[in-house]
Amino acid sequence: MSHGQNLRDLLEPLGVYRWEGSFQWGELQGAGAALDGVADHLARTQREMSLATAREEGLTAFQTLLNCRTGSRDTEDLRLALAALLRISGDSFTLSAMNDTLRGCGIPAQVEETGDPLLLQVTFPDTGGMPAEFDELRRIIEGILPCHLLVKYRFMALTWEGLENRFDSWDQVEGEKTTWETLEKLTL
Repeated sequence: MSHGQNLRDLLEPLGVYRWEGSFQWGELQGAGAALDGVADHLARTQREMSLATAREEGLTAFQTLLNCRTGSRDTEDLRLALAALLRISGDSFTLSAMNDTLRGCGIPAQVEETGDPLLLQVTFPDTGGMPAEFDELRRIIEGILPCHLLVKYRFMALTWEGLENRFDSWDQVEGEKTTWETLEKLTL
C-alpha cells in the first residue's frame, strides 16, 4: 500500500474531504509519492549499512574503511573477506586466527611459524611456483599479518622426484602436451 493511500485512510474518518475529483486527493497522492521515495531510499540505506546484506556502495564503503582492495569477486566472497578482516582484534594474531583471516579473504596461503619468534613463513600450498598475482597477494598478506614480524615466502616447486612420481615416462609427459611453464606450476 502506498503512503498516499495511508494518508487518505488516516483522514477519511474526519468526513470533511471529498476524494473523487478533488485537489485534496491529488495533494495526498503527491505527498504519498514523496514519502514512498523516502521509504525506498531508507530501505536501501538500511540494506547497505549491514555487511550481511550490502550489495553495492555498502561493500565499497567497507573496502574503503578497511583500506582493502580485492580482485574481482562475487558479492558473497567479498562479504566473507570483509568479515574476516573485521574479526581481527588484539588477540587475532595466533597462528590459527591469521590462517583463518587469510582463508576468509580468499588468499590461498598458509602461515607457519619458524624457529625465530620474529619470523613467519608464508606458503601457497596449492600453487606451483610463484602465484601470478603475487604482488597484490603480498600487499594484502602483509597488511593482515602483524607488522613487527618479518615475513618469508616459500614457493612450491616441482622436483625431479615429484616429476618421476607423477609421470611414468617422458612419453606420458609429452602426451599431455606439457611445457616447462606448466610443469613448473604443478604441485605434488
